[in-house]
Amino acid sequence: MNTAIERKPASFRLRADLLERLRRNAVRQNRTLNNYVESILLDIVYNEPNDTTHVAIEEAMSGRNRNKVYASADEMMGDILND
Repeated sequence: MNTAIERKPASFRLRADLLERLRRNAVRQNRTLNNYVESILLDIVYNEPNDTTHVAIEEAMSGRNRNKVYASADEMMGDILND
């Protein structure tokens, strides 16, 4: 069973301060810079929110229902699922 993932070299020009911050974060997580950056990119590319999440994000950013207080979790879920 061949489970190796093909990788190809790539070269990017990044701001020096961004690269340094990426390096520090990688060290903090005990990972290589390459592995750290690859995992961030995989998260961004493969964890695209679904339509319901997009609607919820737009609602949160617009301020609709910002101060609404719910009497129960069921009431809140009703609002979420019926919007």
